[in-house]
Amino acid sequence: MRRKGVLLFAIGMALIAVPLIITSEFYVNLASQILIYALLAVSLNLLLGYGGMVSLGHASFVGLASYAAVLLLNAGFGQLASAVLAILFSTACGGLFGLLALRASGIGFLMITLALGQIVWGIAYRANTLTNGDNGLRYAARPHPFGIAIDSASSFYWFSLIVFAIALFFIWRVTRSPFGASLQGARDQPRRMRMLGHNVWLIQWLAFVLASFWGSVAGLLYVYYNLFISPHAISLQQSAEVLLMAILGGASALTGPIVGAVIITLVKNVVSTYFERWNSLLGAIFVVVIMFMPFGIVPGVRQLWARWRAPKKLERAA
Repeated sequence: MRRKGVLLFAIGMALIAVPLIITSEFYVNLASQILIYALLAVSLNLLLGYGGMVSLGHASFVGLASYAAVLLLNAGFGQLASAVLAILFSTACGGLFGLLALRASGIGFLMITLALGQIVWGIAYRANTLTNGDNGLRYAARPHPFGIAIDSASSFYWFSLIVFAIALFFIWRVTRSPFGASLQGARDQPRRMRMLGHNVWLIQWLAFVLASFWGSVAGLLYVYYNLFISPHAISLQQSAEVLLMAILGGASALTGPIVGAVIITLVKNVVSTYFERWNSLLGAIFVVVIMFMPFGIVPGVRQLWARWRAPKKLERAA
């Protein structure tokens, strides 16, 4: 436990120091992107890793929160009111989507989430008078939380890091709580959970709402970062990439989606400048990981570490 505490402290200090160590504004902005996508992937993992529910429409919450924030701000609401109402609206839509999607399970659940995501994308693309269609909408300016400006790359990174840390701690507590245990039980043994008196449907619906809430928070960070939102941000490709982040890093581990977000964001934004067919490279990485680490990178590394440590423990015991 002491080693874990020291490691977490070291990682935390390293993350805080990123803008101080990296002088390039491009890479500081890239670090902010990684935090936003990592939060989106971790929120999805509440459904995927802990609930066993595969969603292909999670990026829709980015669009719902972002479009709502822009429209509310343009309608005369303040920054704080726009943010709160946008998250509430997007989360309420998540609750409604959960009511519809949880009428099925397995492939049926996946297809319903895909359809709902495409409906949100279609509205954003076709409702020109409201969303400006494919041209998108601009967000006026980043807010100043508690009077602190977050206009620069470093200040926005620290703001995103604080939001991400709060979200990660909350999700970690949820997964370690009795609710988290019941969610995993509903994933593994739904019949037995029902026999024990648990409302499996309600547990899964609450997980869907929580995932949509943190996905909406990621969407708000997204529009603050880009100061722009368009239908591309909520396309099927974006939902698939977020799902790939969770699977690549390891859906069974809380930190898995974070590792997946780091790899995919770096490949998209850095490797793509040197390697034209970066999609092929990403596909090759995914195939290699699935072949040698079928449960993802983080669980795979843990298994390798355990195998490496096992002989040493036997030597000490002898």
